[in-house]
Amino acid sequence: MEKSFSIPMSRRNFMKLMGMAAVGTVLSSTDAVHAAASLTPSLDFDKAELPVFFNADVCVVGGGAAGTAAAISAARKGAKTVLVERGISLGGLATQGCVFPCMPTFIAGSDTPYITDLNKRMEKQGAPLDLGIETNTYYGGGKGQYVPEYLTLIYDEMCGEAGVEILYNASLVGTVTKDGKITACVVQTAEGLAKIKAKVFIDGTGDALLARFAGVPTEKGSEKTGRNQPMSLRFEMGGIDVGKVYHFFRNDLNDDYGKDIFGLIDDALKENRPPFFEFAKWKKSENFFKEGVAKGELTEDDILYIQAFTIPGKPTVMSMNCPEMPPMSFSSTDAVSASKAVSFGRRMMRHLASFFIQNLPGFEKAYISREASMIGVRESWRIRGKYYMDVEDYLHARHFTDAVCRTAYPVDIHDVKLDLFKKLEKGQYYEIPYRALVTNEIANLLVVGRCASGSFAAQASFRIQPTCMSMGEAAGIAAAWGLAHNMEVNAIQWDKIPATERSYVSEG
Repeated sequence: MEKSFSIPMSRRNFMKLMGMAAVGTVLSSTDAVHAAASLTPSLDFDKAELPVFFNADVCVVGGGAAGTAAAISAARKGAKTVLVERGISLGGLATQGCVFPCMPTFIAGSDTPYITDLNKRMEKQGAPLDLGIETNTYYGGGKGQYVPEYLTLIYDEMCGEAGVEILYNASLVGTVTKDGKITACVVQTAEGLAKIKAKVFIDGTGDALLARFAGVPTEKGSEKTGRNQPMSLRFEMGGIDVGKVYHFFRNDLNDDYGKDIFGLIDDALKENRPPFFEFAKWKKSENFFKEGVAKGELTEDDILYIQAFTIPGKPTVMSMNCPEMPPMSFSSTDAVSASKAVSFGRRMMRHLASFFIQNLPGFEKAYISREASMIGVRESWRIRGKYYMDVEDYLHARHFTDAVCRTAYPVDIHDVKLDLFKKLEKGQYYEIPYRALVTNEIANLLVVGRCASGSFAAQASFRIQPTCMSMGEAAGIAAAWGLAHNMEVNAIQWDKIPATERSYVSEG
């Protein structure tokens, strides 16, 4: 068939296609959405004569922390793999969203082989990972940051070595399903619509979009309030005298970082090395930011959440883990609302930058050097998989025979009106079971990352980058294993795969 991106079909079939869209629109009315979050408007692409871009063993949609790990891991195991990414760089929030600190799992032994390999490659490229913070709680990803200028290149190289085909600038618009399996996904590219056929599909979209198009049940937001976690729009500021900023928070505002941290920072400054340093709206510095509100330079929304980090390799730059848009006003699962949040966040960004420049010692010559090209979504849709993780799994530090990774990261909900949960004791951890990555409805689908199967509170713990990477790694391995042994991925028992073939083996 000659490559063409027109849609050759009869008027009758075209009207049928449009009719399905109309049905989807009706089903997505406000009442229907509240009744079932899984109803996502979609076209029926089964009869559409679209060109096929790839015919693969494994198709991964979404090139974030989880999706990239899944694609590389599947390809390393011999599966012909294609990775679909809507942007022009892999890494998702770690690269496009300016989320550089890789939050710690707080438990030793959590780094799976993929993460170990990634860290070694980053160090070989000259990317400094070690923050110099060696405490009894920082394990598993918490010792460093993934600087995007290094990470994007390394991801490309890892995919190239493994044989992953990357399709950049491609957005998922639908699926073709038959007999409980996805046979193809449909993407929009610069050339138009096209299909990607595969034997196994992995959803790394972060929003469970592939799963929702395939009809998998999903949930969104808090079970108590209905709200999603708040979104952020991060940015970088350059031209900063970091030492001056540090001394202001330590000496003038008397913020307590702890004696060990003070010593490490002081030593770095004496040796003319850029220290790892962060400032935030902590208890002793809260009045400093409230004064900005009193003077009319900031709003209450602007100071809802303030945090900033230094960036290894960028001695005069700090990454702003803010602004955070109020969850009462904006939702990550409402397309119009999320779009408005971007403009709102950009205005907040300017308020904060101007306030820092005018009032914060060390920022006198600072400027905005980069805006995130991706809004920071902490939580949106979550699937209902074969196993549904709940906060009790975290609180009781549950282990599973089919576990794919471990973590002790706390239930981190950025909404002060919701319940706070205790942190696990030192040495305790819980595990993510393989069954939370597969569904009853679609036999050849794996779902990884922040949209895996779990409650609002459980997701607030397992959503961090190292855990998402390990989920993706396991999914890629399972996809290739299933293909090699003629098994559907939702029938695989992870603990029955030989231990030498797995990325993680539970200690029970």
